[in-house]
Amino acid sequence: MSAELSPRNAARNPEPWLKTPRLALHEITRYHANELYELDADPRVMRYIGNGRESTREQIDDIMQRLPRVYALYPGLGTWRATRRDNGDFVGWFALKYIPGTAEVEVGYRLRHAAWGRGFATEGGRALVRYGFDGLGLHRIIGVTHPENAASQRVLQKIGLTDAGWGHYYGRPVRVFESVCNTQWRPEWPMA
Repeated sequence: MSAELSPRNAARNPEPWLKTPRLALHEITRYHANELYELDADPRVMRYIGNGRESTREQIDDIMQRLPRVYALYPGLGTWRATRRDNGDFVGWFALKYIPGTAEVEVGYRLRHAAWGRGFATEGGRALVRYGFDGLGLHRIIGVTHPENAASQRVLQKIGLTDAGWGHYYGRPVRVFESVCNTQWRPEWPMA
């Protein structure tokens, strides 16, 4: 059996389930922990994430243990490792997932600093929104950002989400952007 086709190599580098012109999205496996740690250890990347601090190895270990369960519990949703199709370099990750404690499905991304400003966030995010509506039949997808993260807000608008104002997710006030598959779907509430 060649190394390319070995079970160990397949676990390290699962086949992409979604491709864009420049990106390939793969399930994250236990072999990718160091990439995620290096991503989350960059203060530029983490500036607007959570408390703004870099993740510890223990936090990455927790994430790595949860990911396989998420793939199993919520088929079609998850967080996926993104690589460049031309050279296989790790770009970051993209997600289409439930926001914890809600029924809201969020599109998200976290990219290495070297990948910023190259259109990767827009390309991957747009593909996941299309997949969410066309492939999963979702009615609404949101994106949330730190109030000061103007760059991420621009990306969410480029992928087709509109500014919906303020919301409270992840224990803090955030800017919320949304896309609704069918604009006629929105309920009308009687005036009190």
